[in-house]
Amino acid sequence: MSNTKAYEPQKIEEAVQSYWEDHQSFRVTEDPTKEKFYCLSMFPYPSGHLHMGHVRNYAIGDAISRFQRMQGKNVLQPMGWDAFGLPAENAAMQNKTAPAKWTYSNINYMRGQLKKLGYAYDWSRELATCHKEYYQWEQWFFLKLFEKGLVYKKEAEVNWDPVDQTVLANEQVVDGCGWRSGAPVERRNILQWFVKITAFAEELLEGLDELEGWPTMVRTMQSNWIGRSEGLNLDFELADLNEERISVYTTRPDTLMGVTYLAVAPQHPLAQKAAASNKEVAEFVDKQTKNKVAEAELAKLKKDGVNTGLTAIHPISKNEVPIWVANFVLINYGSGAVMAVPAHDQRDYEFAKEFQLPIKQVIEPISDHQVCDLDSCAFIERGRLINSGQFNGLSFEEAFDSIATFLTEQGRGEKTVNYRLRDWGISRQRYWGAPIPIINCEKCGSVPVPEEHLPVLLPEDVDFDDTGSPLTKIHQFFETNCPNCKSTAKRETDTFDTFMESSWYYARFTCPDQNSTMLDERANYWLPVDQYIGGVEHAILHLLYARFYHRLLRDEGLVDSNEPFTRLLTQGMVLNEGTKMSKSKGNTVDPLSLIEKYGADTVRMFTLFAAPPDQSLDWSDSGVEGSFRFLNRLWRVVMNHEAVECKDILHPGLSSEQKKLRLKTHQTLQKVTDDYGRRQTFNTAIAASMELLNTTTKFRESSKDEDDRVVVQEALEIVILMLAPIVPHFSHALWNQLGHNNAVIDEFWPTLDEEALAQDSVVIVIQVNGKMRDKIEVSKTISKEELEQKTLQTKSVRRFIDGKKVHKIIVVPDRLINVVAS
Repeated sequence: MSNTKAYEPQKIEEAVQSYWEDHQSFRVTEDPTKEKFYCLSMFPYPSGHLHMGHVRNYAIGDAISRFQRMQGKNVLQPMGWDAFGLPAENAAMQNKTAPAKWTYSNINYMRGQLKKLGYAYDWSRELATCHKEYYQWEQWFFLKLFEKGLVYKKEAEVNWDPVDQTVLANEQVVDGCGWRSGAPVERRNILQWFVKITAFAEELLEGLDELEGWPTMVRTMQSNWIGRSEGLNLDFELADLNEERISVYTTRPDTLMGVTYLAVAPQHPLAQKAAASNKEVAEFVDKQTKNKVAEAELAKLKKDGVNTGLTAIHPISKNEVPIWVANFVLINYGSGAVMAVPAHDQRDYEFAKEFQLPIKQVIEPISDHQVCDLDSCAFIERGRLINSGQFNGLSFEEAFDSIATFLTEQGRGEKTVNYRLRDWGISRQRYWGAPIPIINCEKCGSVPVPEEHLPVLLPEDVDFDDTGSPLTKIHQFFETNCPNCKSTAKRETDTFDTFMESSWYYARFTCPDQNSTMLDERANYWLPVDQYIGGVEHAILHLLYARFYHRLLRDEGLVDSNEPFTRLLTQGMVLNEGTKMSKSKGNTVDPLSLIEKYGADTVRMFTLFAAPPDQSLDWSDSGVEGSFRFLNRLWRVVMNHEAVECKDILHPGLSSEQKKLRLKTHQTLQKVTDDYGRRQTFNTAIAASMELLNTTTKFRESSKDEDDRVVVQEALEIVILMLAPIVPHFSHALWNQLGHNNAVIDEFWPTLDEEALAQDSVVIVIQVNGKMRDKIEVSKTISKEELEQKTLQTKSVRRFIDGKKVHKIIVVPDRLINVVAS
């Protein structure tokens, strides 16, 4: 390979990948004597091909992994497949094939693509979530949670995707539509399995403060989704209904005296009671039940409702207030009822305006910048209480405590903490997923599948049509006997939400060959993940669930850490002419065609050079060509260089020009080390390496002796080592060309030479009357008098002071000199 004069990336990459394979270069085992580093990129869905978003994500992770390996750490970087899910079913129907066959074929193809890109994965740890060896432990863990009461089944109003024919979690509804199908989501009541994530709400919220290595935006998104609020639970007695009360929760008890109506969800028991005797209410409730609108869209709807004819008694004023059924109240949030204060809540205001209900102001502004104009909108800011009887004049904080104390003493309310977060619905009415290990018995209810009968295998050879899950039609699957009473029973035909699989895969990578338990002691060696890489779109969908699941694993004694991921990098999208690349838009770029033309290293370099990793990358054909030209140039420089030994450079004996090159070399090394490790800005690391090559090339043009070749050798070696995490095949070849017998993959990161960073000279900016006129390089030991004299003798200064009187000379040591003349 060292005799190759032209850069032929395809030949080089094939040979280098064979070397890695033969030497098992990326296979890793636990080593307590070394510092570990677990780097993980979010694993892909096996859709059939890689796109440039994959390439960018995995190039970032690979650069970090290789850099950390060069720091002497024991690095784990695995890869696997998020293999269950709706796309496989949709493809099966379109292609008249089974999802399993389609999925396994895609895995094989995509694995080949990843290997062509040369990522440093330990393929011995590969896993796919559709393999029984994986999901059997998920089923086992579900049963452990069932035993603890952390999972339960109940009928609940859910988001129903009419196209994908499955339930969606709130997080899977985007702008009122299914996150995959794009279809408007309906609301239905259906039996569902839930995991009690709400039991961990406070811990999940507090844990965000410890995640200093996460982007602030992601932590804020999770905090908002958990939605902790302090408020008051209070009761309104119902007029004409003995002893009955309606409970509401509010974070604004200071507005309590401004309540002019109550609103309940269409599914609320009071709404149902009113509907039984009121045709108008019944019609409205029926209409809302059939409304094809997701919860996320309700806030945008025109407010609609109907008076139930029922009234409640205000807990303080004792006035009667009407009870309405309203389309903006959700049965799954709080008690399904709200106290409406139209003067101080915009939603309540719009409803009151629509139905001509009273609007009573009870809060007034307390500063000049606050404006209260109830003719146009609600006044929602905190202020001072008015029209509130004994509570007049109180501030928000004072009113909160006073009203809470009053109602508590009356037995009608109490302070409480509430959360926006709701329990995680994990059952899906689809086929291609892990079966839920429950047997439904008419006598015994929901009965766990005995542990010795796990896994409950998903039949893979199925016929597919568009009439729902095949599991509901496979008698040999769902017909069974109850483990308790032995009577005829039915196996659960719902499957797990695929986020169940992706919430713990990072842990299974530590011990994928373990067949007797879910995780073993290797999990505690590797976890938590030191660096996690993936899109910000997973801030809630995946990352919150993974944090929750990790705590469940901890409480089961399977891991001893609290958080799964120490540091998080959310990479930006890949755009083409300002639009996200997607097959539907026809603007994708095929990575394999680029590899065939330019080689994998060029593709990797471009994706890391074109933009900082957390920002969007705009695709550029010329940018790819530019990266290829740079690699060719560096290749030629190294090929034309005669390799020499440069281990022990005697710095004091070098010439000033040689010292300058070494200064540039080690300044660059210092910067690039920081770029990789702390800043994770690979684009600036590449740019600095390019700049160092330019300086080295200019130096070579005038080099004469052995010492010149030595400092050039050092500069080129450092350039190759700095680029090795980004262009590993290329660096492998040139490292040998520079005279090394070992592989660059086994090299350590270059050592910074502090002596080389010490400067004998310094560049001083020369100013005349505050305007820069020149620069001058002088010895760091030059005296102030010598510097002034040298400055006054320069042509650029003489030109501006001729015929003028020099009043004073200002010297800023090691930086500038300013001549003041008139």
